[in-house]
Amino acid sequence: MTTDRLSAVLEHIDNDLPAAIERLKDLLRIKSISTDPAFAGDCDSAADWLVKDLQSIGFETSKRDTPGHPMVVGHAGDSGRHLLFYGHYDVQPVDPLNLWDNDPFDPQVEDTPKGKVIRGRGTADDKGQLMTFVEACRAWKAVHGTLPTRLTMFFEGEEESGSPSLIPFLKENSEELDADIALICDTGLFDDETPAITTMLRGLLGEEIVIKGPDMDLHSGMYGGPAINPIRVLARVIAALHDDTGRVTVPGFYDGVPELSDELRAQWEALGFDAEGFLADVGLSEPAGEAGRSVLEMIWARPTCEVNGITGGYTGDGFKTVLPSEARAKISFRLVGSQDPHKIRESFREMVRALLPGDCTVEFHGHGSSPASVMATSDPAFEIARQALSLEWPRPAAFVGGGGSIPIAGYFKSILGLDSMLIGFGRDDDLIHSPNEKYSMDSFHRGMRSWARILDALSAD
Repeated sequence: MTTDRLSAVLEHIDNDLPAAIERLKDLLRIKSISTDPAFAGDCDSAADWLVKDLQSIGFETSKRDTPGHPMVVGHAGDSGRHLLFYGHYDVQPVDPLNLWDNDPFDPQVEDTPKGKVIRGRGTADDKGQLMTFVEACRAWKAVHGTLPTRLTMFFEGEEESGSPSLIPFLKENSEELDADIALICDTGLFDDETPAITTMLRGLLGEEIVIKGPDMDLHSGMYGGPAINPIRVLARVIAALHDDTGRVTVPGFYDGVPELSDELRAQWEALGFDAEGFLADVGLSEPAGEAGRSVLEMIWARPTCEVNGITGGYTGDGFKTVLPSEARAKISFRLVGSQDPHKIRESFREMVRALLPGDCTVEFHGHGSSPASVMATSDPAFEIARQALSLEWPRPAAFVGGGGSIPIAGYFKSILGLDSMLIGFGRDDDLIHSPNEKYSMDSFHRGMRSWARILDALSAD
């Protein structure tokens, strides 16, 4: 259903599209590369640009200094559901520059076989996405003289460099940033015709193990047989991490892992995901995870244990008959539901210790941990937003999962106590972080209209 007040906003968005593209180009020209100190001034300029732009549409906005690059915070409205919108204005480096077809900071609209795109660094990640929401607010203000509900804008300048200032800033400003729900734009469509609201993100636990045996590398002709080989021990440990059905065998690993609801399973099945094509694109043909689980379920809703690297002994050219004194492996766990990364870490370490023979010792090096993020979709706001989003696209929006981790959603939950709707309009072929990054003009246009619909629906609830 499109209300009269919304129809006028959508019409304004359509008519103002050329001006919106020019504003986006202005922001894209700023070289806000956060990881390189040489561009610190450009990051500051991008923050200033956003402050001025938000002020022009009625937000009380300020640039907030941090030990790194500044945050931008803006407030508007004093009634209705309070929404906190997050995006980031910093971008990835452009190297290797010679692989770009044009200057990465001279954005151009181009025709492609799949429609018009705007090409340049930051177009999809995340300036183009960020501006879809800003432009939706601009249209509301232009048509109605006010915004439809209470809004807080929160733009970060260090997302592409690890967000070192984010957690302290959230803690120091938690009262100001408190809201009813957070909106995060740094995600994408399920496919070109199907929008998505990401409602679950897997957590991550990293472990590096070092198994040590003899005091030094040994000649295999002299010691092979009687001397323990740490690589053989490591191989036994790795082989023990999964059973024949693909389940992880770490004791207690599945504590807190929920089953999908019938409603969510039906939504995922209706997406028509091409599992065979997904694997064929990378030269594979058979799913290798837990038996009896669909590929989407494996990626979005099931935990995993994967070996990310193994070293030990001689790995150079040629051959060297050596028994190494140590062997190493890097192992990561993707977590779901309410799995406790700290308990899993300790259980994994106890399991490894129990598999060691007498002449071997083990060292453990933790590489960070974070729990999964699971949004409270029982909040009616989620279904309201899903229905509003569905009206803009050829196919209905779906609640989906994310195979990776988006730290900001977890921080909003743990520090601010907020659930997040992750709604973005990026596409799989946008080449984020790569040369010739682009953003679909259809995504930019429909993205603005989508946010206008969501704002209308959430403010009317």
